[in-house]
Parts: sequence; structure tokens; C-alpha cells
Amino acid sequence: MTEFVIVIPARYASTRLPGKALREIGGKPMLEHVFERGAESQATEVVVATDDERIADAAATFGAVVCMTGNQHRSGTERIAEVADLLDWDDDRVVVNLQGDEPTMPAAVINECAALLADATADIATLASPLLTAEDFDNPNVVKVILDDKGHAIYFSRAAIPYPREDASRSVAIATALHHHGIYAYRCGVLRRLVAAEPSELELCEQLEQLRALSLGMTIAVGVPSMRPGSGVDTEADLQRAEREMQA
Repeated sequence: MTEFVIVIPARYASTRLPGKALREIGGKPMLEHVFERGAESQATEVVVATDDERIADAAATFGAVVCMTGNQHRSGTERIAEVADLLDWDDDRVVVNLQGDEPTMPAAVINECAALLADATADIATLASPLLTAEDFDNPNVVKVILDDKGHAIYFSRAAIPYPREDASRSVAIATALHHHGIYAYRCGVLRRLVAAEPSELELCEQLEQLRALSLGMTIAVGVPSMRPGSGVDTEADLQRAEREMQA
């Protein structure tokens, strides 16, 4: 098993759900659920990265290691890169980016993502599952990824990809596209290359930071997890759905 650490980037500000990292699910802050999933994995360390004292104080109450970062970051990836520098992690260390709004991400799935970096040709690893419904294919909030024959990402998009030019090919297109899950594993050297580069035109167009890696010519290995994680939490409805999933 690839040795790895986890960083959970967590911010208080959220346009659609302010303070969402500290919103409660089953009587505990969402961030605590995410931390517990990370602690249940095979990670050697789980770090919460934040620029907000409220989040830092809450994380300390449930025993998390907290790394305070600057407030200038445009993404969780940039925040994690600062953690790697502050903690002086070498370029070969594997880091899993476990997002702070993924309370239903199973520990086994976290391990599977990290294990994908055993592929020596991969710069980054992530996960994706078959689409649940035909409607998801056209939903811009469901990020799709298509793969080459080696299981590496060709492209990620909010659009319906691959585009079915004829109605008869729509079912094939839906079966080909995968629903991307927001979890990544990378070595710190790759992480530093990513944040040193400016956002690409594709990234800015789709608002998908993983497109920067593809624009830089990086290889992203994509695995299908053994169990499907729940969706991330961005809205009040998502929060209620996550609570139902965790009670099931």
C-alpha cells in the first residue's frame, strides 16, 4: 500500500452554504465527519488546513492536527501546497486531498485513491463512478470524465461528453462517461508544479481546477471505487441528503 497523508482543506466562507464546514450532521460538525473518515483510512497523518480560527478551534476539539494557512488561496489545492511547504514535506510524499464537504467518503475509497499512484506513469490519481441516471449526463453540476484505454483521463467537463451526434448513440455516450468524485492523490512535487502554473483557459472556462493538470500535460489516473461515495455538500438540500445517507 502506498504510504500517504491526508490534508482536509476547509474554509468558512461559502457562497451557497455559509459556514458549511461547521454545519452539523447528526449532532457533529460536517468537518468532524470528514476527519473521522480520514482517520479510519490507512493515512499516516490527517491534517486540517484552514485560514479561519473558528474552524481551527472546532477541529482542535475533536483532536485534529491543524495547519493555519493564508487566506489568499483560490482553491483547496493551493491551500494544500502551502501546508506541504509549511510542514517541509519532500517532493515524493503522497498527499490525498480530502475535501471538507465530503462527509460520506468511505475510508476504503480514500485508500483506493492513494493506491492508484502505484501507477508510475500517473502524476495524479482520482476516482469516478458510472452515472446514476441519464439526467446526470446533461447536468452541469455532475462533472463527467472520459478515459483512454489505460484508465487515464482524456477530459473532464460539466457538459455532456462524449457528445452523442446521433440519438442512437446516446446510450453508448452515457455508458462511457463517468461521474467524477472530488478526491485527489498526488505527490508533493506535482502539487508544487500545479500551483506554480497559472490557471489554464480550459480551467477558467469550465471552473474545474483539474483541467490545469491536463493543460500542463500531466497524466491523471482514474479508478472506479469499490463503493460509491455520496455527493459533496454545497447546499442546504445537500446537507439534509447527507444526513439521510449517514443514517441509512
